[in-house]
Amino acid sequence: MEMVKNLFKIVLGIVLILVTLWLSYSNSWGTAALELIKGGIVVLVILIGLMLLLVGFSDLKNAQ
Repeated sequence: MEMVKNLFKIVLGIVLILVTLWLSYSNSWGTAALELIKGGIVVLVILIGLMLLLVGFSDLKNAQ
């Protein structure tokens, strides 16, 4: 019975991936998703930069 559950999860995962890919290519959802990812990358880089600035200032303060 456990194997049937695992196979069901695998088949459901494959179906969801295929349906999502089909919808993204047949509609303009793929373009919107790529734009969202690009915007997320920009925000991530800005947040990493801010974090590095804070760590750098903290290290300078502790070094004195």
